[in-house]
Amino acid sequence: MNRTLIVITGPTGVGKTATAIGLAQRLHCDIINADSRQIYRGIPICTAAPTPEELAAVRHHFVAFKDLEESYSAAQFESEVMALLPSLWQQGDCVVMCGGSMLYVDAVCRGIDRLPDISAEVRTAVKEKLQREGLESLVKELEQLDPQYAATIDRKNTSRVCHGVEICRQAGVPYSTLRTGTAKRRDFRIIKLALNIERDQLFSRINQRVDRMIEAGLEQEARSVFHLRHLNSLNTVGMKEMFAIFDGTMDRTTAIERMKKNTRVYAKKQLTWYRRDPDIIWTTPDQAIDTAISLL
Repeated sequence: MNRTLIVITGPTGVGKTATAIGLAQRLHCDIINADSRQIYRGIPICTAAPTPEELAAVRHHFVAFKDLEESYSAAQFESEVMALLPSLWQQGDCVVMCGGSMLYVDAVCRGIDRLPDISAEVRTAVKEKLQREGLESLVKELEQLDPQYAATIDRKNTSRVCHGVEICRQAGVPYSTLRTGTAKRRDFRIIKLALNIERDQLFSRINQRVDRMIEAGLEQEARSVFHLRHLNSLNTVGMKEMFAIFDGTMDRTTAIERMKKNTRVYAKKQLTWYRRDPDIIWTTPDQAIDTAISLL
């Protein structure tokens, strides 16, 4: 089995993009983006999307290919990546996948359970309830429909809560009964590398990156999509804090510091998730490329 998918993952701000590009250039292969926010057009600063220069250096897939109004899921990502891979294998034995969205990485590496397609009627009804009654109302509904799933998720995560309610409504059974947790067999080898550095260094990099995003025009970018603030695609760190400034509920200095804090919290959640994965090989950004090459 020569065909190999090399996954470059790790906490936000650790240096995944530069590492993936360097590795892809060494291997003369493409990069598959596995960041659930970089798939959207119009918010490159907030999502720390690859720059035009980085996109020109190596061909990327699944970057800025969806409008903010479009819904997308890990299940769709799995399906589309698996459909793309055969054409990439024809170019060479290696493909690099880069991103820190844990569900997206798992969807390709382990597979995701087949779930019912959500009808426009169900999606609209759930969205209207969210706007009319708030997130807490949907949390209570999820507790009634599927207490097992409700007990395992972050109840402040609007996307997860809405998705759980949508599945329960559409399927007519608890979401948890549809989740097998069984890994699918892939017909290619997977090398999964997680980048990490000292915690103080990581947090410093995160803080500096937020400052660079502000300097690059994050506030202007956020204002350009403020009228779409209800969309799930904009329910993300960076946009939420900027929107709070525009609403007058948070001053600018507080919002920027809150953005740094929330990004650090997210990085810790990512690290916790990765540490549960026995297939992950830990490395540093400086050593990652040589580590990957040595494992081929």
